[in-house]
Amino acid sequence: MARSGGPTVRCLPELLDRSAAGRPEATALEVDGACLSYGGLAEESNRVARWLRVAGVQRGDRVALGLPKSASALAALYGILKAGAAYVPVDLTAPASRIAFILRDCAVRHLVTTSRVLGPLLRFPAGAVSPLAVLLAGDVPPDHGAVHRVFPWTSLHAVPAHDVAAPAPVAGDDLAYVLYTSGSTGEPKGVAISHRAALAFVDWAVRTLALRGEDRLANHAPYHFDLSVLDLFGAAAVGASVVAVPDAIAPFPQPLAALIHGEDVSVWYSVPSALVRLVTAGRLERFGFPRLRHVLFAGEVFPVRHLRDLMGRWPHAQFWNLYGPTETNVCTYQRVSVDDAPDVPVPIGRACDHADVFVVTETGGIAGPGEVGELLVGGPSLMRGYWGRPAASAEVLVADPRRISDPHRVYRTGDLARVNPDGTYSFLGRRDLMVKSRGYRVELGEIEAVLHRHPDLREAAAVAIPDEEIGHRLWAVVVAREGSGVGAQAVRRHCAAHLPRYMVPERVDMRPALPRTSNGKVDRRALLTEATRGMDAMPRDGDLASP
Repeated sequence: MARSGGPTVRCLPELLDRSAAGRPEATALEVDGACLSYGGLAEESNRVARWLRVAGVQRGDRVALGLPKSASALAALYGILKAGAAYVPVDLTAPASRIAFILRDCAVRHLVTTSRVLGPLLRFPAGAVSPLAVLLAGDVPPDHGAVHRVFPWTSLHAVPAHDVAAPAPVAGDDLAYVLYTSGSTGEPKGVAISHRAALAFVDWAVRTLALRGEDRLANHAPYHFDLSVLDLFGAAAVGASVVAVPDAIAPFPQPLAALIHGEDVSVWYSVPSALVRLVTAGRLERFGFPRLRHVLFAGEVFPVRHLRDLMGRWPHAQFWNLYGPTETNVCTYQRVSVDDAPDVPVPIGRACDHADVFVVTETGGIAGPGEVGELLVGGPSLMRGYWGRPAASAEVLVADPRRISDPHRVYRTGDLARVNPDGTYSFLGRRDLMVKSRGYRVELGEIEAVLHRHPDLREAAAVAIPDEEIGHRLWAVVVAREGSGVGAQAVRRHCAAHLPRYMVPERVDMRPALPRTSNGKVDRRALLTEATRGMDAMPRDGDLASP
């Protein structure tokens, strides 16, 4: 079981209680100018846990969490865990229908939220959302009806804050949280993660980054995004401070840069898109960022040109490329050097010591140096499966092809990787982003890498639109640097200079920005929908137009 920088712990809330016992006055959370100590967080989370127990929560239940970043939100998250339940964070920007689906799908009976989230749920017809016991931060709506039992946050004040035990001792294999991700069927699916799996990753991160109590970890990711696991629990493991990035400024580079400087952030973790916006529009020259010592990024390919620019502005910080889907959390890592090749994406590195990583070729063999195939991951950080979807779980949690008789499963990531001569791995793109066009195999990631090398482009994405005649038609969506004046034809000429003719996008669409998901990643589903509509109006002669 994970050590997380000290004695062995069984479950995530023990990290909080251990820091609260050793450093009760230390700051656990700073958000919007307010501070909460470890002692205060432990007491408030105990109250939430006791309230949930009285409300009927049992070990193994799922409790939905729908609060903006705040002291109440973090206390509720830990309180859910202390009650022996698993937290199910919901995206506050999602439509009410999606939130209702998650509540039904995960059989949620208890919800901690605000009236802004609860209000739309009350308007669903009977049966669309099961009866809930709701702990509400903020005003209680007068028309909450008789279906749900709604209680104000002040009802916690009558609950004693002394230690609260789980209904039964929480084991490492007990469920800790369920994170809902996009599903190929159009419905989200819940990734079920145990305490043991989360602690395996947190323990690795604490040791590898040498986290310490003096650190200040920015929490940029929302709670429904797995990047938040390091921010919250990595800090608790060593008694460090979490600096919550308010949702109101998270997308905006200039106030974000001011927060990193003004709050003395020492550890930053986000998707590359946020860092690209910082380096291109954050006016970083205003600040020195003396405390910043680790910059971690994951979830997307970081365009090397922007990465090198950022490293030049923050030369005293260590940069880390982390790789891992939600189903495994981080499983490979690469400390980035300024000497990394300027025109190719940074490798995703080597396996973390809690992960067993290997590549399987198309023929089913284990890939050696120079070979390409699908990346598979084993080890203690794997998910338990997709909540309520045994068939979908069985498709991706498979027998280890190296040891068929081994009962332990490995996860098929669906990502293509190359084994490098030094034992590291390079990410080549999604298996489902490998398409056929005019009989050729096309990797959209290769097109995007070329687009990112154009000096006048800030962001870019490649989209493949299914086509009966040629398999797929290719479309590029790009964001130009302000004042550059670059046009679509110039971008196509750039592609033609670096790509074979069949990989040159037929159309380049210039945009002020790319659509984003709530996690900050490029919204490829939205791009595909828009591209399909746009391609409908294009000639269908099967010939490539000259760039």
